[in-house]
Amino acid sequence: MGDYKLSASLRGHEDDVRCVAFPHPDFVLSASRDRSVRLWKNEHVTPPRFDSTIVTHGTEFVNAVTFIPPSSKYPEGLIVSGGKDAIIDVRAPSKLPEDNADGLLLGHASNVCALDATADGRLIISGSWDGDARVWEVGKWDAVTVLEGHTASVWAVLALDHRTIITGCADKKIRVFQTATTGTSSVFVRAIETGDVVRALCTVDSNNPSNAQFASAGNDAVIRLWQLNGRQVAELHGHENFIYSLASLPGGRLASSSEDRTVRIWHLNQCIQTITHPAISVWSVAACAQNGDIVTGASDRIVRIFSQAPGSIADPTTIEQFNNSVRESSIPQQAVDNFNKEKLPGPEFLTQKSGTKEGQVQMINEANGNVTAYQWSTAANEWLLVGTVVDNASSSGRKISFNGKEYDYLFDVDIEDGKPPLKLPYNLSQNPYEVARKFCEDNKLPITYLDQVTNFIVQNTQGATLGQSGQSGPQGADPWGTESRYRPGDVFPQTEAAPPKPRQSVLPQKQYLSILTANLGVVLKKIKEYNQELVNSGQKDLSLNPDDIDCLNEAIDDMEKETERIDANGINAILKTATGWPPEKRLPGLDLLRLLTALEEPIQYLIATVSFIEDLEEAGIFVSSTVVNNAMMAIRSFVNLFNTEYGRAHADKEFDRIHKNIHQFITSTNRNLIIAITTLYINYAVMLKQSKDVNADRALTLLDDLSKILSTATDSEAVYRALVATGTLLHLGDDFCEAGRDVFSLGTAVAHARDKVKEPRVKNVVAEIQEKLKG
Repeated sequence: MGDYKLSASLRGHEDDVRCVAFPHPDFVLSASRDRSVRLWKNEHVTPPRFDSTIVTHGTEFVNAVTFIPPSSKYPEGLIVSGGKDAIIDVRAPSKLPEDNADGLLLGHASNVCALDATADGRLIISGSWDGDARVWEVGKWDAVTVLEGHTASVWAVLALDHRTIITGCADKKIRVFQTATTGTSSVFVRAIETGDVVRALCTVDSNNPSNAQFASAGNDAVIRLWQLNGRQVAELHGHENFIYSLASLPGGRLASSSEDRTVRIWHLNQCIQTITHPAISVWSVAACAQNGDIVTGASDRIVRIFSQAPGSIADPTTIEQFNNSVRESSIPQQAVDNFNKEKLPGPEFLTQKSGTKEGQVQMINEANGNVTAYQWSTAANEWLLVGTVVDNASSSGRKISFNGKEYDYLFDVDIEDGKPPLKLPYNLSQNPYEVARKFCEDNKLPITYLDQVTNFIVQNTQGATLGQSGQSGPQGADPWGTESRYRPGDVFPQTEAAPPKPRQSVLPQKQYLSILTANLGVVLKKIKEYNQELVNSGQKDLSLNPDDIDCLNEAIDDMEKETERIDANGINAILKTATGWPPEKRLPGLDLLRLLTALEEPIQYLIATVSFIEDLEEAGIFVSSTVVNNAMMAIRSFVNLFNTEYGRAHADKEFDRIHKNIHQFITSTNRNLIIAITTLYINYAVMLKQSKDVNADRALTLLDDLSKILSTATDSEAVYRALVATGTLLHLGDDFCEAGRDVFSLGTAVAHARDKVKEPRVKNVVAEIQEKLKG
């Protein structure tokens, strides 16, 4: 078989395609940040064409999808999807989004980011940001086993066979579990140290020469092949950035997708083909076991199928359009290694030297001053243009279609009153002057317009930078883009002609952060479930009575309507579940409590009438031996105090008390807990920066804590937030910079954080902090 070539480009999603599955040659599944799962069916024409239907459309990002093969009970098979709302949806392919699901799997406390199913269709495996992997029995939707031992997000899960489950975790470990022959109960077998965050797992075909049984990949851009006994048998090098997904191909080959914009095909442990995408990131790759075709999902919202079969290859025009879109890509400078432009070779290098390996990238200093990227193709035996490096590029890698081509921008240009505006398409890799000249020629405009149009392009395409924003970031449970380094939609507005915002320094942070996103229906259902368990176990003194339930229902309705007025009886019912129930049943109530602390009238009641912080203390929420997620959710309630003036005043007054309760957790390995703490510290730093009289003791206390967090935290989001809080505090004045440098060894802590998290956003904020520490 020859190289993979484009077979079809499937358009329909309105945001990043985060996950794809290829269960059968006749259909593909895709999950997207646009909150939908799509089923793409092959219409059996040549070349292939796929028609899509929306299977599910929820209220939050969908990040994972898998397929359960047909059985006598489910003859169509089942589509399984999950995402930010923490609900796993299981439904037959023929069902509509408004139809009831066959199963709703509830139990995860945060974003479901990984799914797989056993080949026999008996079990579903899930992984989540909450640090849990879970095993669910198909058809018995409440039968669940939690795979214990993870200390960070479970980014990858793999059902290796009907009994063996493997997980990949942000704590840099792979874990192997064995399930029972019946049911979902599982036992831990071994943990395998990998050296870096694990984001992807896949099986390895027995034809692979390494005799490996599975593969892993992640942040260090290395694919590792393993045997089940924990022995590493090979390493595959070639990717230049995070690897997000792996797929097993027939004959022992592998496919991998990465934030370096590529999918790579591996054979005999060597990269044999590189498929560059016109996107910032290729989030997912999956393979069809029957025919060996592959499907990819990327940040440009497009699902693409690639095939080796001659009859499945797209027509030459479609393939050329794809190749052109790659050549015309704009590559953000932050996405490539630092380079000295003056020392780069000129275009003559491309004809004088060959590449040393498939997929090798070479930067070229062009005669016009541009820096272009070329990639070596072993099959073509030549360097292929894959984009132009630019200072500023669309943060999502999305393009706007116009006249059959795709562009970074499509401007409306008003030339004459009373007439419709003219369309001006532009790619950042183009020369503004040449685009302006062609625009004037195409629209028969006087040459005197040339400079004006050129200036218009330059002024409206400058400044925005990948992964940064002058704003506080999108609000919700993930206000700083926890899931990845790349944050879609953060910087550029979604209107075609609006100019991007100019680049701004991250520091100091100026706006308070809130954590407000929630699925109230799921929370309410869980409270009622726990309440029934209390009743059934004879603990009626702890349970809610029917009147309490009615008040709780009314409070949830008011919260869904985003009203400030929540009845006191409803607040009391919530507080009872949050502080009066057994520790293992408090999390849903605490989740509601942290939403109440963001509202003006409820927080006044919680402070003046019931002293909610004291209630949390008396309930033992902050005792380190209790459920750590309870402490995490309680700290989120402190974060949300900053959402209102009344709440901010209380947070200011109770700083010492709040700090005493949370200080013990600052070196915790629970990522959600540390993220909650660092978000709270950001808010306190913003408050201090806005104060006329700075409380120096408080600022120094926070700097001391942040130095410890930066020295111990390994999660990229926790590190980033700690850096933002630190940098904001250093902007209080030279005395604090001196204390940070000389007393708290912030220089060492910040450098340590930079070395642990090699991300552009971290690198940028570290540079700002180091500049302040210089004095």
